[in-house]
This record gives sequence, structure tokens and C-alpha cells, in this order.
Amino acid sequence: MKYGCKNKLKVNPLAYNLMLIGESGIGKTTVIKEYCDRLAPDKYIFLECGKEDGADAIDGINYINCPEWDMDYDKNTNSVGFATFIDDVVENRTTEWSDLKVVVVDTYDELFAIAEPEVIRMHNRQNPDKRVDSIKAAFGGFQGGEDKTLEIVLDKLWELKHMGICFILIGHTKTRNMTDPVTGQEYLQLTTNLPQKYFNGIKTKVHILGVASIDREIVKEKTGKKDFVTKKDIEKGVVTNQTRKITFRDDNYVIDSKSRFADIVPEIPLNADALVNAITNAITAEMNKSNTNKSFDEIKKEQEAAEAENLLKLAEKEKINKENKEIEGLKSKIVEYVTENKTNMAVVKPILEKCAEYGYKNPMQIMDLEAMKAVAAMIEQ
Repeated sequence: MKYGCKNKLKVNPLAYNLMLIGESGIGKTTVIKEYCDRLAPDKYIFLECGKEDGADAIDGINYINCPEWDMDYDKNTNSVGFATFIDDVVENRTTEWSDLKVVVVDTYDELFAIAEPEVIRMHNRQNPDKRVDSIKAAFGGFQGGEDKTLEIVLDKLWELKHMGICFILIGHTKTRNMTDPVTGQEYLQLTTNLPQKYFNGIKTKVHILGVASIDREIVKEKTGKKDFVTKKDIEKGVVTNQTRKITFRDDNYVIDSKSRFADIVPEIPLNADALVNAITNAITAEMNKSNTNKSFDEIKKEQEAAEAENLLKLAEKEKINKENKEIEGLKSKIVEYVTENKTNMAVVKPILEKCAEYGYKNPMQIMDLEAMKAVAAMIEQ
């Protein structure tokens, strides 16, 4: 049997992992909210991670707070754990979350801030005699803690992808001194404010990394004063014009951006329409390189039909998983009950007889939910 297949380019921009980083207050959350409104209205949700509160200033945004990695839903504060939320989406994908298309993580920086304490807890549970209180010391040190943090974050994001839900990441930037790996020379770059390990871990996974920045035109103007030593006129820089933009490609590598689409425009204005058009046009340009005779709209309809069919398959799988989970829960209760009463045959014998009615010798063999419920009902009487 031969393996592998030819890739069929997805025409929906939401099929591609997108990350947008930029300085605080530049408008990242607003642009992504409007981007989602255009492509999947009412089918997205923002996860405001950690201490992030960008959604507070945007009317109509659909969001939930994720102050911790794991926590139960709190209606009063509109809060739930990040992992708790994703677990619920995965478990109820075709019921409560059947319309969900996009999950926006705002911000990626704060997501790691709540993931690191979870990794420390994981280490301490697994190593009760070697407890630690810092990520640097967790899982053997030497960045073992950071590796585990990146692992659990990516695993959760990919659980969404496996459910047919795209993710968009928002993050912050700062200027860093970088070293060219070939020449060894240093240069300034506008990049993430995350530790480089975390950033590179996701940068290699996203299809598009846009960097939002302000492009300023600065001219020198005389101040009317002279330098006391040189006697020359003192000048100062004055901003004459500024525009907000998103960069996808920077040939000078001063801006740490990325796109896997070869024909994407290098930069666009910082607004949702321009973002939708840039990604759609990049997809179309790539699609035009193939020999397909189908139009963009025809391919879109085919892929939407395939997505609907896949959702039906997920529904069946979801049903089986829920049944198995319920079976295991009931089984553990029955086994515990039988173990506690193992010397009392008056209690145990009726349970074994009920198992036999369904063709099983004991509760541990039961694989059928109906049979498990029948036996469980006996111990609840």
C-alpha cells in the first residue's frame, strides 16, 4: 500500500494558523475581532488569558476570561480555566460548540504566564520528594520546565485544530539585539517580548505571523538654539506623519515576521479588510499555480461540504467517547462497591447475576452502557 497524498489548498483564510503581535494599544485585538466578524460572525470567542483585559474596551466582542490553566466556570466573573475551556469544547464539539470556528488567544504572552505554574504543579505531583517553586528547576532544569510548558500549550492548541477549530494568537513586541548566525554581527529587530524559546516554538507552527507597528516619518527641525561647544544649530526630530501597518515579510529582517504564502503582500494597513484581502489574495495566487479547472467559489463549496461531513464523523466519535467515559465512571463505582463488600455474598451475588444476564462474568468485563447502568442501579438502591 502506498502512503501520502497531494495537498488540496484550503480557500478559507481561517484554515491557517495566524499570529499577530504588536505594541500594547496599537489595535491588535480590535483588528482580529473585526477579522473574525467578517469571516465567522458570531462563531468565534476570545480567551482573555491571565491578566489580559483588552476585551474590556471593545463593545460586542465575544470573550471569556481565562485567569488560570485549570478552573471551573464562574458565571459571575465570566471566567474558566484555559485547559478547562478547551476540554469542554473537545468533549461537546458537535453539541454546545457546533458553531464555533475560531478561538483567539489574547495574549500568547499571558497564556505562558498561566501555563508555567501548571507545569510546576505537574512536576511536584510527579516528584513529591523533589518539589520545586520555579519553572527553571522543574523537570530536571536545563530548560526542561520550559520544554514542558511549550508542550502543554501546543497540545491544547492542536486539540482545537483536530476538532476543526482554528486558533489565532495575539502577542506583544519589543526591540531586541539579535545576532546573525552566519556573520555573527548584531542588529536590532522588532520581535516578541516572550522568551525566544516560547516564541520560536509557535513561530515555526503558524502559517502567518504579522507584526503590527507604527511607521513614522520624522524630519529634523531647528530648535533655534546652538550647541554650547560646537556652536552648531541644535535640531530635533519631529513626526510629520504616521501610519499603522501589519508586516508579513521584511527583506531586511528588521521586523520578525513570517508567511508561508510566497505571494503575500509585504505589508498592509492595520485594518481588518486589508487583512482579509491580503490572506485571501495570497491563497488565490497559490491556487492559481495549480492546474485546477475549478473556480474559487466551487472549491469553497466543496470544502464546506467536506467540513460538514467531518463534523458528522466527529459527532459519532464524540458520542462513543462520552459513552466510554460514562462506562468507566460507573465501573469504578461498582468495583469499589464490590471490593468493600467482597465477603458479603448476599450483596455480591445479585450483582454477578445481573452481569450474567448481559453475558458478562463480572463488572470489569462490561463494555455496554446499558448493562453498566443496570448494574450501577443496583448499588444505588
